[in-house]
Amino acid sequence: MRRPTVVVALVATGFFAASPAAVADDAWGVTTCGQEPSPLCEVSAGTRPDGSTSSGQGPVKGTHQNDDGRFGCRYVPAGPGPGQETPKEPGGWFMLLCSPDGKDPDSRGPIWVPAAADAPPPLTPEQVAQIARRQLRLPTPRIMANPAGDQLVNLPTWMWLDRSSWTDVSATASVPGVSVTATARPTSVIWSMGDGSSVTCTGAGSPFPAGGAPKSASPDCGHTYKSSSAGRPADAFPVTATVQWTVTWSGAGQSGTFPNLSTNASAAFRVAESQGITTG
Repeated sequence: MRRPTVVVALVATGFFAASPAAVADDAWGVTTCGQEPSPLCEVSAGTRPDGSTSSGQGPVKGTHQNDDGRFGCRYVPAGPGPGQETPKEPGGWFMLLCSPDGKDPDSRGPIWVPAAADAPPPLTPEQVAQIARRQLRLPTPRIMANPAGDQLVNLPTWMWLDRSSWTDVSATASVPGVSVTATARPTSVIWSMGDGSSVTCTGAGSPFPAGGAPKSASPDCGHTYKSSSAGRPADAFPVTATVQWTVTWSGAGQSGTFPNLSTNASAAFRVAESQGITTG
């Protein structure tokens, strides 16, 4: 699977002037990101190509899964955080904000920028990893089941996810000297079966084999309904499959984890009850 890459280029020229006030006036950053046809993101910070500066983040449009988007970064004036002491040297406290709407604060908190600084403060490996994490494009699960049509009471139902939606997804972000990759890995699926029961599967599940016995149970992901769905809305049980993803990152000699992510999909299973007929 091709890995989307986030290339971060920090333009130092003109980023910081001689005073903290000028830092805020000159701060500008924007990232253009796209998945297709070229999985490339370019981040720039400093003066605009035409030499002008802006206290905002420039034109930004929202990021949407599988759509091209823009990702903004900017420095804004801030006060010191808890336990932080203001140095005696001239300078000022600033907060780095990076997200699709330019409002997500840096996990380090406020940073001190000397007045004489002529380059933006370097991004930490964890900051670069956060940029990579935001570029992960997790696939939507595709629910599959056997029987393919209506399910039957007391007949095992096989559930599985299409393999195209069960695969590791990675994104890489780079700045000079630092390259970090964030990887999301599917680990389990929680199935809500609609009849009050749930099933947790540690994998995508096994497809029903061609010529398999109808009464055989799935070896790793299945459920047997004990009542029909008659009388339920649309005469069906609402079924939801929620995939749990672990997210890790590594690069620049460091590694870490992010909170788990999840994706889900829904379907409706009609469950009928087979009636036996006794003849004399």
